[in-house]
Amino acid sequence: MKELLLIVIAYCIGSIPTAILISRLFFGIDIREYGSGNAGATNAFRILGSKWGTVVMIVDILKGVAATSLYVLLPYYLTSEWDRTNFMVGLGLAAVLGHIFPIWADFRGGKGVATLFGMIIAIQPLVAICCVGVFLLVLYLTRFVSLSSILASISFAVLILFIFNEQEPLYRAFAIAVTLLVILTHQKNITRLLKGNESRAPILKHRDRRKERRKNAK
Repeated sequence: MKELLLIVIAYCIGSIPTAILISRLFFGIDIREYGSGNAGATNAFRILGSKWGTVVMIVDILKGVAATSLYVLLPYYLTSEWDRTNFMVGLGLAAVLGHIFPIWADFRGGKGVATLFGMIIAIQPLVAICCVGVFLLVLYLTRFVSLSSILASISFAVLILFIFNEQEPLYRAFAIAVTLLVILTHQKNITRLLKGNESRAPILKHRDRRKERRKNAK
């Protein structure tokens, strides 16, 4: 019964509509009416700019960390790594579902990547750091948040299944499910990437301007 209550709380934490709140409070708009129509970090970068996009991403990550860490409220999960990992996965998934289908925002949220990443930080920080490295590298090279998210999720599965070779069956299944979920929720982005009309995040523009000037100077 206590576990079920915490899972419901985790879902409610995940349901906090960060991008919607910020877009309404500071811009007077509903972000879901612009760009991709999603209330997540990717669309926040696109519509609200890098400053507020970063704020949305950080808060959504913290939602995942906070929800997944609720296991500490049940002391008997502190002594069993097996049970703790399984319960943390359940809490984290509840938060991700809350982000995608937020009860506070008509069940129309984001894609859950940032909240999912927060969940990974809480469960296995080292893997999370590696995924961050992949995300930032791809973002630096391409400025596509969507592509960075997709490749980071794929790297998560590779790390869990092959590099760290985790033996917990539920965790291995979770790693595969995460990759499939991210790819599934980014179908429109993948289509736009293939067509060459996916929007780039408004960061590192000075680098692009330098490249353009060099190209024009030749």
